[in-house]
Amino acid sequence: MEGLVVVDAANVIGSVPDGWWRDRRGAAERLRDRLAALAESGLPPRPGVPEWAGRPPVDIVLVVEGAARDVASVPGVRVERAPGSGDDRIVEVVAAREPGRPCLAVTADRELRTRVRALGAEVTGPRSVRPAD
Repeated sequence: MEGLVVVDAANVIGSVPDGWWRDRRGAAERLRDRLAALAESGLPPRPGVPEWAGRPPVDIVLVVEGAARDVASVPGVRVERAPGSGDDRIVEVVAAREPGRPCLAVTADRELRTRVRALGAEVTGPRSVRPAD
């Protein structure tokens, strides 16, 4: 069964002070495009990334909110627009997955990590999907 990777766009984008606040939509599109490449290759082997997430193809969901809501899905990355809280939408996506399907949430948000772990998801931080330093 193919695993599911759910990415907290706001948290990952905000993890690096690279001027993202000047163009939130553009920053979300750049992240989406980077994730599309990872959907084909698998996530790189980094701390916190389960082995299954490194084997392509990887089903990736990018949850966007606010100014990034107009970002469109592309092959390999389904974009989910949060009507309110991005964290609440991430929890909904994780909860709605098929029973037994492995799931990895990508976020550094402590409260969100607790919420998705309670649903059986694994958790890793933003570095797992950002370019290597």
